[in-house]
Amino acid sequence: MGRFSFFFFLFLFFTFVSVLHLPFLKPVRAQPLYTNSRWIVDEDGGRVKLACVNWPTHLEAVVAEGLSKQPVGMISKRIASMGFNCVRLTWPLFLATNQSLASLTVRQSFQRLGLLESIAGFQANNPSMLDLPLISAYQAVVSGLGDNNVMVILDNHLSKPGWCCSSFDGNGFFGDQYFDPDLWVEGLTRMARLFRGVANVVGMSLRNELRGPKQNVKDWYKYMQKGAEAVHSANPDVLVIVSGLNYDADLSFVLKQELELTFTGKLVFEMHWYGFTDGSAWESGNPNQVCGRVVRRIMGRGGVLLEKGWPLFISEFGVDQRGTNVNDNRYLNCFFGLAAELDFDWALWTLIGSYYTREGVIGMEEFYGMLNWNWCGIRNSSFLDRISALQSPFQGPGLSDAQPHRAIFHPATGLCVVRKSVFGPLTLGPCMESDSWTYTPQKTLMMKGTYFCLQADGPGKPGKLGIVCTEPGSNWETISDSKMHLVTKLDDGTAVCLDIDSSNNNIVTNACKCLNGDNRCDPASQWFKIVNATNILTRPVIQISSNLDVNGPKHDF
Repeated sequence: MGRFSFFFFLFLFFTFVSVLHLPFLKPVRAQPLYTNSRWIVDEDGGRVKLACVNWPTHLEAVVAEGLSKQPVGMISKRIASMGFNCVRLTWPLFLATNQSLASLTVRQSFQRLGLLESIAGFQANNPSMLDLPLISAYQAVVSGLGDNNVMVILDNHLSKPGWCCSSFDGNGFFGDQYFDPDLWVEGLTRMARLFRGVANVVGMSLRNELRGPKQNVKDWYKYMQKGAEAVHSANPDVLVIVSGLNYDADLSFVLKQELELTFTGKLVFEMHWYGFTDGSAWESGNPNQVCGRVVRRIMGRGGVLLEKGWPLFISEFGVDQRGTNVNDNRYLNCFFGLAAELDFDWALWTLIGSYYTREGVIGMEEFYGMLNWNWCGIRNSSFLDRISALQSPFQGPGLSDAQPHRAIFHPATGLCVVRKSVFGPLTLGPCMESDSWTYTPQKTLMMKGTYFCLQADGPGKPGKLGIVCTEPGSNWETISDSKMHLVTKLDDGTAVCLDIDSSNNNIVTNACKCLNGDNRCDPASQWFKIVNATNILTRPVIQISSNLDVNGPKHDF
């Protein structure tokens, strides 16, 4: 009894100590932002993680989608309420270089496309914007986002307005039918100048998804350098975001030859990663093996830039949010594991629930969208709950005075291993409530600041905390191609993997499953990532005072 009392006191003491260092983050200003090694930071050097959502404005109407369904202020508020601090706002090059297009009013743009219903919707929801020139309507959206403390990245998505992308659409690479390099530099310069001094415009993405038969590394360096220098010269406050080749899937050549620029502290690289990039491999193959193979490719073609000290922005990823696409669902589990491990900046595709018109279909629904068809509600609330774990930074400069530690992240739920009470079971909970762990050279998972370690008791039994951390069931190794199974051996030599009880999300151990071969088996419940972390209670609050006057000169580039 005396021994039990001693350990009980010890447990209570370290439990109390382990939560003392959870700080609140001070608010940070949105602009200007800079780069510090692999991080995007504010003027004080504190990390600002870009947790963005894409809002398309590059289709035929050249109007931000959804404004016939809801007021711009309401959409902007909804974006902020969903936890996104940033919008990647797309635009076609011709908006900045074709005066006749830029000066068309919203009403005229809809009329030329026969979108009379959209005009009526605009009249009801955004009447003050209906007779604005297209470029002014674009400014008004930026202003509405700024009024709701949402940062904006201006993304030059293509040249000729329309759906993107194809290797033969004339928009793919420098010298294509609609992609004149000199006109492109001119357009970037005009947009950079137009939004200079607009506090919530924090970055400009030079071009989306370079592609097609003309793409080559030599011209990439030649023209990306020109575009980057033009943007920085016209607007030195913004981050300059540079994409690679092959639909934004390849930056490997940058590892051999850096992009030579006259400025520093502003360059960010971007990549895209979707499940459909690999066809149906996620459904037809074993998820562990596919995840391992794809992650190796992602790292080799761009992820390794983080290790080399460059920020990497995954500016497009996404899934069918109806939740019925097996290929997408398996890909997303893998994506979440890598996103938590690397803690990169990102932008989800997409915000929108429907289009004015897309590829000839009026009112097409977007099942990758966060919002439903009429833009009134969230399409999949469980997805929003899950992605919230990635909206907060796990690590980075200025987040906390606490020493770095580890969190045990569960990609399939977006939750982390936590203790709800002193004697209660280990379970899954919000990562901001995660206990601090250390992963020792002996491969034990120790609760930081205590003598307790994670232990297995046997198949089907709860994971537990113990203090004799040299006994069997206390050493955890990552196995399988995905490197997300955590396995330990019991005293009889039986191997068990960390798992969750699907009825209550409590941590248990079970026989390791789906390690290879079987494409019908889903290992998601047993996938965990031991990630670097810094304890935080709240994510940074972005304070923005938008000074964009949409009633003043609007398209004098």
